[in-house]
Amino acid sequence: MLQTFFDAINSTEVTTTSSIFKLVLSMILGSVVGYERKRKGQIAGVRTFSLIAMGSTLAMLLSIYVPQEYLGLKNGDPSRIAAQVVSGIGFLGAGAIIQMKGSVRGLTTAAGIWMTAALGMAVGVGMYWVAIAATTLILFILVQFETIEHRISLGHESRIIRISTSVIVDDIKPYREVLERNEILLTNYYMACNYETNSTELNMLILVHERVNFTELFDQLRLVFPTRSIALANQVTI
Repeated sequence: MLQTFFDAINSTEVTTTSSIFKLVLSMILGSVVGYERKRKGQIAGVRTFSLIAMGSTLAMLLSIYVPQEYLGLKNGDPSRIAAQVVSGIGFLGAGAIIQMKGSVRGLTTAAGIWMTAALGMAVGVGMYWVAIAATTLILFILVQFETIEHRISLGHESRIIRISTSVIVDDIKPYREVLERNEILLTNYYMACNYETNSTELNMLILVHERVNFTELFDQLRLVFPTRSIALANQVTI
């Protein structure tokens, strides 16, 4: 009986047994990737990734089944329906990308959605071990590569510090010294001086490690000149 089951799931023909097995396997693989994304607080989680994997598998099964049953294996094109998954999945990937004030987030999740769709298609054509290996590699990239990035100090982000002072700032060197003490690189800056109100609006573009303590940094920056406000932003405002 077990041999019959193995023969059924490895058959090139679409059967009820093989279809159910493939859908269940794709659901499991998709949920594993989705769990990792949800654990990181992403909007796409277990349910989303499971449905993506299952939908891709089902599309692949339909691609094989239609020419198999109605057109004959020699006359049909099994790739026609499945090919639409690659282009169609882009809509979900775009929905996972969030753009807010110049900052883009969700690119990794969008890539995960695209990869999960490919996983589902691989399961649909019976490439079980390839799909399982690909899932393992996805988890390795999402989990271990992040740790590696942190260890080799690649976890830097571009940010903007907006400072409003109640004096005219004629030299930003004191600000630069504070940033250097905190191992922050000043890449550029924009400044507007209002001589009527005797105030300055300063935007400093910085490259900062994601683990920096901005509360302590702000405490140091506000002591440089009489300061009205300090804000962390992703977009220059003058």
